[in-house]
Order: sequence, then structure tokens, then C-alpha cells
Amino acid sequence: MGSLESGGLWPNRRKNAPVAMENRSATWPLLSLRAGRPQPFGPRGEPSAIDKQALSEPEFLDFAGFGSDQQGDPRHHGGPEKAVHHYAAEHYSMWAFELSAVPGVQNLAVGGFGENISTYGLTEDTVSAGDIFRLGHALIQVSQPRQPCWKLNVRFNVEQMALRVQTSGRTGWYYRVLEPGWVAPDSNLARVERPYPAWTLSRILNVLYRNRLDTDELRALAAVGALTEKMRQLVEKRLSLRKVEPWARRLDGVSPSQVG
Repeated sequence: MGSLESGGLWPNRRKNAPVAMENRSATWPLLSLRAGRPQPFGPRGEPSAIDKQALSEPEFLDFAGFGSDQQGDPRHHGGPEKAVHHYAAEHYSMWAFELSAVPGVQNLAVGGFGENISTYGLTEDTVSAGDIFRLGHALIQVSQPRQPCWKLNVRFNVEQMALRVQTSGRTGWYYRVLEPGWVAPDSNLARVERPYPAWTLSRILNVLYRNRLDTDELRALAAVGALTEKMRQLVEKRLSLRKVEPWARRLDGVSPSQVG
């Protein structure tokens, strides 16, 4: 796996390169609609709702998320700014290929990343911060890319899986809810507005984890109004201190070798 210093697994991109404008009326059918409740997880049995199950009936999506979806660690997961988690279904085949030689891999299928929704056709390269989508009868807005944590190491039984995800740029992303409404398992996701088309999630991840102290990009990212306040504070702190925040606790809190 490529190192962060060497550019990781991202292709080279020119800063401020133009971003193609997709048809804003395009729609993507849901492949999966999922929710979960906290269960003991990891070697210490800490509560986690990452093992979300597919829903067969419509679910009401409110500002805090889907009605039957709960969080084991509400300090870091869920809440109004992370009400819905989306993971691109096409990424799973990439992970299967890249991890084919790793023994004991688990949960490498749709739902593995603890996502609420999954689709084909939308990825970090084609989704931007602030993009607004109609999901069933609800209206949602992209708020930030996911920041992977150590729970992925345990979930997939792969050492440094969280770092692999971060380095790959295949992190998934979150939405806030602008208008609550009912969502069915066979609902479509339709993009209706793109206020920041140049700020794809891939570009944001590039700033966060590759060109980490690029002052111009950090300042520009801090000005993206749709970004969550927590991520904006992270960016502003980097600018102020001129150093990158530590990642070890988030990425390596628990590894598979610690699981009995």
C-alpha cells in the first residue's frame, strides 16, 4: 500500500483542476437501506451499531437520522451533521481485489462499512461537499467525508484497515437532513443542487490526508459553507498551528491482534 507521503493510492490531480458537471437531474436507485442498534463490539465489548441490517419497509428520516438507527458512540457517530452514511457499492470489489491475499477478511460485502445507504454510480470523485439530494421524500445534503476509525480494523479483521481506507480515498461520506421524510428500500437518490461542484470529496480527502499543509487549499476548504463545523475547526487549527493533528488514536485504537 502506498504511503501518505508518497501520495498513497490517489491518482495525481492538479490543484484547482476543473470538475465535470454531471446532469443534476440524474438519479441513482438505492441498492441497500440499512439501520442498526448498538451491540457489544471489539475486545472490550464497547457498544457499536456498525452491523446495520437491511430494511424491508419504509423508514422515516428525521434530522437525527433514520428512526430505527442508533449509535453506539454518539460522540463520534451520528447526530444532525452525520445523520446518514453513504458508501459506494462499487468500492467493495476494489477491496476484495486489494485484500485477496490477506487471510481472514470478514464482512467484505455491502453493509460492511456500517453505511445506511449504498448505490452504484456515485463515488468520492463525483460527489461534492454541499451536494443536495432528494432521497425518497427527504432532502439531504453532503456534509463531510467519513474519517475512518479503528473499528474498521476489527470489523474487517484486517490490520490497519482504517489507514488503508483513509489512504485509498474510498471513505464514504455523510449527509445532514434538510427536510425530513419517508425513505423506502427501493427509493431513488436524485441530485438537485451543487453549490460547491469544485470541492469533490476526493479533493477534500486530498487536502486532509495527502497535501496536508497546503495553506491555499486549507484556506479554501475552510470557506466551504456546507462543511461541518467540526471539520472546519480541524482545518482552521491546522492553519493556525501549521501542523497536522495526531491520527494514531483514531486509526489504531484497537487492532485485530488485540482481539482474543
